[in-house]
Amino acid sequence: MGSAKRNKNVSGSSVSRQLRRKGSSRIPSRPFVVATFAMTVDGKTTTRNFTPVDFTSREDKLHLFRQRALADAVLIGHTSLKRDNVRLGIPSELQKARRKHRQTPAPIRVVVSDKGRIDNRLNIFQSDISPIIIFSTRRMPRKYRQALREKATIHLTRAQHVNLAAMLGTLRGKYKVRTVACEGGPTLFRALLERGLVDQLNLTIAPHMFGGANAPTLTGLSKEFLPDSVHCSLIDMRVVGEECFLTYRIKHARRRSK
Repeated sequence: MGSAKRNKNVSGSSVSRQLRRKGSSRIPSRPFVVATFAMTVDGKTTTRNFTPVDFTSREDKLHLFRQRALADAVLIGHTSLKRDNVRLGIPSELQKARRKHRQTPAPIRVVVSDKGRIDNRLNIFQSDISPIIIFSTRRMPRKYRQALREKATIHLTRAQHVNLAAMLGTLRGKYKVRTVACEGGPTLFRALLERGLVDQLNLTIAPHMFGGANAPTLTGLSKEFLPDSVHCSLIDMRVVGEECFLTYRIKHARRRSK
């Protein structure tokens, strides 16, 4: 697009302004969900081996931190958490910006896992920057429940899979979460997207190509089409160096009245 602009790095004061105008959900029963991803020019989010790949710039990493800092909770699937072994914290400058607006230093950290075999030695459990909430099922082995209860609050369902809509409802109703930053992976993002539970997508296009049919795209490895086409509206675009930062608002299909 010819209208792209080269912007300077966003400062902590800019984040403060964004915090003041943070959006609320159109649907009061759940939070506003913002997904943030980076992908190659050919649409890959990682390699076929699903190993951590550092293919984006420092600006993109700062962008991810800023989006995380704007949320009340940050959401990640167990596979991505295990692969990247992240703490899901934010830099001290962004913690100060949150405190300035009477928020907790960092957003609540939320992990989703159907099987619940989550290692309590992962980095996320070695940091007490914010509470950790785990949504899983009764399939979680007892030994994992006992170990994780010392580190996190656990919500278990009797179903085979975590009900994502119910999970978001719990975050909104019980924990007063208004905005969720979803950081993947693609499988979780696709599941949320299929259920109409994503409101905004922040997408960084990095100047690389991986190729390979077995390397996941933004919506994972599934060969199936989404149940319905998802329409996006471009609301912001900026170019920094060789990367393009896009922001899309997800258009939800209107429900027909009975």
